[in-house]
Amino acid sequence: MSRRTQTRNRAFILTGLGTALLIAVFLSPFASSNPDGLDRVSQDQKFDTKAAENPPAHKLPFYSLFDEYALRGVPQGIATPLAGLIGTLATFGLAWGAGKVFVKGSQSNSTIDPDSFEN
Repeated sequence: MSRRTQTRNRAFILTGLGTALLIAVFLSPFASSNPDGLDRVSQDQKFDTKAAENPPAHKLPFYSLFDEYALRGVPQGIATPLAGLIGTLATFGLAWGAGKVFVKGSQSNSTIDPDSFEN
């Protein structure tokens, strides 16, 4: 891969990550507090009161840190943006790591020169 392509890729990744972080931190406090998705359907279908008293999700390792879309033990004004920041960075890290593993594995089996695709 040429240096120009690497610079372009790095700029693209950093721009995308920066945009995602800005949205997660600055727009998340404005999210609606109304129920959505499965919460809304469970209320509409009247099975929201039939939830298990001790659901399996409460046994997950990160349950003690997060409460819905916020961090536990953090002032309410920054709990949601901080949870958005952590979630965005964790998702990016997992995706980046998986990409590194899969691309590295596919390059050893590939005979195509990636520099031949440059414009």
